[in-house]
Order: sequence, then structure tokens, then C-alpha cells
Amino acid sequence: MNSHTENDPCCGGQSRRSFLKRSTATAAILAAPPVLVRAAEKKLDEQGAEYFEKLPLKIEVNGKPFSLSVEPRVTLLDLLREQLHLTGTKKGCDYGQCGACTVHVDGQRVLSCLSLAGMQDGKKITTIEGLASGDDLHPLQEAFIRHDGFQCGYCTPGQIMSAVACIKEGHAGSDAEIREYMSGNICRCGAYPNIVDAIREVAQKGGVK
Repeated sequence: MNSHTENDPCCGGQSRRSFLKRSTATAAILAAPPVLVRAAEKKLDEQGAEYFEKLPLKIEVNGKPFSLSVEPRVTLLDLLREQLHLTGTKKGCDYGQCGACTVHVDGQRVLSCLSLAGMQDGKKITTIEGLASGDDLHPLQEAFIRHDGFQCGYCTPGQIMSAVACIKEGHAGSDAEIREYMSGNICRCGAYPNIVDAIREVAQKGGVK
């Protein structure tokens, strides 16, 4: 016989049925493709988004601490763009396939469109806005300009964030290695040779800190 009561304390005082219903709804939405997520969001918004209680979140972004409240469905990308207004990080495919949303989390490159904001509690995040030091551009930003490593520029923030990580990870020893470890970042304008040139130059000059 199940010893749990209908209003089990382990479920935060709510009924087990309500708890399971909310958990199932949350899991289903997080696992769904973005197009279905948006449809579910619209329906839930109309109903008051009753299943989504906000989570407390403390993070450091570009050296600044933030204390926030986020819904469990919110991605790191949407948090950065919509709540913190750091729009340098771009939303490209929203499926983790183009790399335009690349940021650094605790020094590691991450696709922010596939990362839930609620899982970043206590972590340090760096976006493209955090690379420059005042008016002094980051060496890779300068190299991209010198080598014309962009055309439309939409993918450039993600390319540069990934390039910084590529060099720090020690994967810029040759053009072939750079291409391999930058392959997750798509440039629809086809500026790949110039991007490789920019990364190689910075790597050969001593890399990045």
C-alpha cells in the first residue's frame, strides 16, 4: 500500500496528482521541437501558464552578477536576449545546428539555444559583448576585421566565441584542425577561408587568455 498521502510534503504541499501532471507537462514541452514548444507556450499563456513556477537563478554574465527568476522552459539564449538584453548572441536555427548562439559557460563553449537557463545557476557566462575590454577589441575580433571574416555578420558572434574556445582548447594547430573544430559554426555567406586565416593568425601570435 502506498504510504504517501494525497497532499504529500515531498511534492511541495500540492497533491501528488497535481505534481505529476505539472511534471509531465513540463517534461513534454522541454522535449518537444521548438515549433511545438511555441504552440504549447501560446496555449499555456492563454491559460495563465499555470504549470510553470519560476525558479530562482543566480549567474554571472560578462563579469556582472544577476539574480533572476526564470521559468523552467526558458533557454539560456532567450534569457540573454530577452531578459538581459544581450542581443549579440544570435538565434539562428534554434535547433543547435548552426552555432550562431555559441557562448562560454565556465570557460566552455555552449550552444545556448539547447541549454536551459535554470541549469546555469552559479555559473559564469561570457557572451560576445564580454570579449572586448572597453574600446579595446579582443584579438580575434580585430583579426576577423583584418581578414574580412564576415559578410552579413549574423553568424559572426558565434564564430568568434567558438574561435576563442578553439584556440584555448589547443585545436588551432593547422588549417585542417581549425576547420574540424569550427565545423559546428555555419557561415551561410561562405567566409570560411577568411575565418580560418583570422584564427590561425591569433593562434600563431600566442593565442588568447
